[in-house]
Amino acid sequence: MKTTTLLTLTSLLAASPVYAAADASSSGFLLWAFLGFFALLIATQILPSLLLLVGITRAVTHSKKTLPLK
Repeated sequence: MKTTTLLTLTSLLAASPVYAAADASSSGFLLWAFLGFFALLIATQILPSLLLLVGITRAVTHSKKTLPLK
């Protein structure tokens, strides 16, 4: 009995991703809105990091004359 129950539960859990992916071909507006929202989040995080990278490289490569210590 215990083996049969465990076998049944295991087979149902293994088959559940198949049923979840069966309807993915008919994606609607909500899926595209979800993906667009995360693309917007990524884009808004990339822009400041690129500006920071440009600022750091300018500061490192900029030759600045140092004043002698008194």
